[in-house]
Amino acid sequence: MMNRLLFFLLFPTICFSQTLKGTIVDASTNKPIETVAVYFDNTTIGTTTDIEGNFSIDYSDAIQSPLVISYLGYEKVIIEDYRTKRDIIIKLKPTDVSLDEVFIDFDDGLTRKQKLKLFRKEFLGTSKYGKSCKILNENDIVLRYDKKRKALYANAEVPIIIKNKALQYQISFDMIDFEANYRYANLETQDFALDRVAYAGTSYYKDIKEANKRSTKRKRDKAYKGSVQHFMRALYHKNLSEEGYEIYYKSLKVNEYAYFNIETKADTDFKEVSLKQKVSILYDRKEQSDIESYVDSFLVDAYGNYSAIKGVYFNGAMGSQRMGDTLPLDYGLDTKKETQN
Repeated sequence: MMNRLLFFLLFPTICFSQTLKGTIVDASTNKPIETVAVYFDNTTIGTTTDIEGNFSIDYSDAIQSPLVISYLGYEKVIIEDYRTKRDIIIKLKPTDVSLDEVFIDFDDGLTRKQKLKLFRKEFLGTSKYGKSCKILNENDIVLRYDKKRKALYANAEVPIIIKNKALQYQISFDMIDFEANYRYANLETQDFALDRVAYAGTSYYKDIKEANKRSTKRKRDKAYKGSVQHFMRALYHKNLSEEGYEIYYKSLKVNEYAYFNIETKADTDFKEVSLKQKVSILYDRKEQSDIESYVDSFLVDAYGNYSAIKGVYFNGAMGSQRMGDTLPLDYGLDTKKETQN
């Protein structure tokens, strides 16, 4: 089974805090919009606009994610170059939020209940973390199964709200794409064998009431160790062995970087990675995964974020990880302490 998931070991000792301020208005009327969500993608750092449409959000050198502006009924805005800005005015354009009736009523051989069961499995996952998750607004999810392609598709016009009870996060996931492809599917017996799944979107994490308990922190650390995010961070910093990873090619242990070519991307904080052949990854000498790339190269940053949504695939332990196993990109960063420096 192959899988690609939509997500800090060496950091600057001193992180300089910066503040971005702005105003969000309707592009047609220029009237301010209240309660617009403003957040750094895949982090716990976010805010909302006030009655005047104003917002203020702090960030440090540790935050590299794009800024997301999201509000129901308007086109989402993503800002990459916010570090060059201070006070900005963002004009949101209204969008048609009506759902495609043909898409909703498509006769695809599966009931909505059956499609939701498949979607939960491939989106949230089947680990103890995934099983602890609950989608709070399932009625907003539109699902379609393509019998010919043996593929499940999903979309939503509003963010999907997920409560992760085990890891004590509430996640707002604004889905861009979801596709699960099956190598075998029997609609009568409900027998499905997954080939690969890919999904993408922007996400905002909020701690919930018991997030500061020691047991929650232990669960989060356990979920992080051996994750795709952990592996990509170690790959970026070239400390795979120090973090407990071993690389194998055709069952033989090889030098960690014999099959990974890692080069610094000029004038960016990214590194460009190319994978020569499919290799196996062993974490902590017990969790085995494979990684395979269908693209010439992909970009990785220091926080484990990487490109090539449908180009880099994992199977095994990492391949089974889903949304329910994910942590925000700022996990492990003391952002409050950094903001004070």
